[in-house]
Amino acid sequence: MRYTGPKVRLSRRAGVPLTRKAVRYFEARPYPPGEHGRKTNRRGMGDYGTRLLEKQKLRWYYDVSERAMRRYWELARRRPGRTGAELVTLLETRLASLVLRSGIAPSIYAARQYVTHGHIRVDGRKVSYPGYLVKPGQTVSVRERSRGRQPFVAAAEGIHADERPAPYLDVDLRELRFTLLRRPEREEIAVPVDEQLIVEHYSR
Repeated sequence: MRYTGPKVRLSRRAGVPLTRKAVRYFEARPYPPGEHGRKTNRRGMGDYGTRLLEKQKLRWYYDVSERAMRRYWELARRRPGRTGAELVTLLETRLASLVLRSGIAPSIYAARQYVTHGHIRVDGRKVSYPGYLVKPGQTVSVRERSRGRQPFVAAAEGIHADERPAPYLDVDLRELRFTLLRRPEREEIAVPVDEQLIVEHYSR
C-alpha cells in the first residue's frame, strides 16, 4: 500500500528531505519521528536495515506502492544496462513524476492527483494512470478546461519550476505542456538514493 499519512514524517524517517515542503521542517527536526526519535542512531543500522531504508526512500520519493515497486524492479532487470539505474529511470519517466519535474505540480502527491482527476493529456489523449510510462517524443499537457484553475495558473507563472529545467524535457510552462526528448540518464535525475543498495536489497 501507498503511505497516506503526514508526508514530512517520511522525510524524517528517511533522513533526507523528500519534498520541497519538507526542507524547512527537516532542518528544524532532522531526526526520526516518534518518542525516541532524538535517540535513534541511524549509523547503528545493520546491513539489511540500511538497504531496506534506501529502497523505502525511493518508494516514498516517487509515491509508489511496494507492489508497483516490485513490478518496476522486474522490468528494470530485463533491460540492458545497470539494473539500479534502469529502475530509477523507469520511475522518473512515470507520468506523475514528469508532471512534477516539469514544474506543473508542486509535489509528487499533487502530480498524482492532477493525473487521476483527468487534468492531464498525453499527445492530446486523457491519461488518468499516474504510472503511465511516457515515451520519448510524447507531449504532455494540461487540458484546456483546467488551465484557468488556480493551481495551473500558478504553475504557468513558474512558481513550482526548478531553477534549472531537466535536460531531458522541453518545457513550455506558459502553455502548460512539455515533451520528453529522450530517456533520462541516471546522473541527471536528482534523487537522493544509492540505487546499488536497492539492487542488493532485492537480490538478497
